[in-house]
Amino acid sequence: MADFFAHPNSIVESKQIGKATRVWAFAHVLPGAVIGDDCNICDHVFIENDVVVGNRVTVKCGVQLWDGIRLEDDVFVGPNATFTNDPFPRSKKYPKEFSKIVVQRGASIGANATILPGITIGQNAMVGAGAVVTRNVPPNSIVMGNPARIVNYVTENFETEETLAQPESGSQDLPVKGATLIRLPEITDLRGSLTFAEFPGLLPFEPRRIFMIYDVPSKDVRGEHAHKELHQLLICVKGACSVVLDDGNVRAEVRLDSPTLGLHIPPKVWATQYKFTSDAALLVFASDVYKAEDYIRNYDEYLKSVSK
Repeated sequence: MADFFAHPNSIVESKQIGKATRVWAFAHVLPGAVIGDDCNICDHVFIENDVVVGNRVTVKCGVQLWDGIRLEDDVFVGPNATFTNDPFPRSKKYPKEFSKIVVQRGASIGANATILPGITIGQNAMVGAGAVVTRNVPPNSIVMGNPARIVNYVTENFETEETLAQPESGSQDLPVKGATLIRLPEITDLRGSLTFAEFPGLLPFEPRRIFMIYDVPSKDVRGEHAHKELHQLLICVKGACSVVLDDGNVRAEVRLDSPTLGLHIPPKVWATQYKFTSDAALLVFASDVYKAEDYIRNYDEYLKSVSK
């Protein structure tokens, strides 16, 4: 007796199907496919040979999983979502190897979304219904549109996520471990306004490097990394942008929209900048010179490092 359920009107050729998985009517699973435990494969789903599906995955009606598709644990695939595995398909002409698509654990794909070849959907990400995904989707992001762009970040599985109020003066500790908002002094008269900071003094470290980010299209995202040792202070000297901070347990979003507002990002905090206005200029003070080895650019590696 099989440990999984297969509807009498389904065709299940694979022997690699986990316990408590349910395969419903008119679904077809080819011999080479691997499907984990407690999955729900709905009506009219087709699963090709070189496909790996993790545990507790839901694949709704009308989805085809072609060679090269990898769905990790707890993924949800909405009805009629479309995966592609050949960037230049021709009839009766096959590539040496099909492009892989990886949907990492906990991610969801909305109904009728289209995922292009070679794409990775980051963990806990949400792809909106009807989106056309043309490039990798970062972990925890929400993407929508054609082409899909980041519109927000998910709150699920985190203790808090909110756009935080700004301090009128002094500093304000954020719920993300070690991060601080700092209100710089402002002097205003008929000649204009001036703000300043001294080292040491108002700022929590002495900078050794500065750089500026500007002319960023509003649809694009910067950052998406953490540092092992580096401290940073971000000031949007013109325009505005939003910064999402993540310490692995708590996530918070900060809107930087004044040259008198600084955001201190300590080491071991994952930071992403997005929602840039067209005139935004983001000035960054760093506690050390550039060192490539100080960056953590993979979110899974980051979570492992902070869990230690």
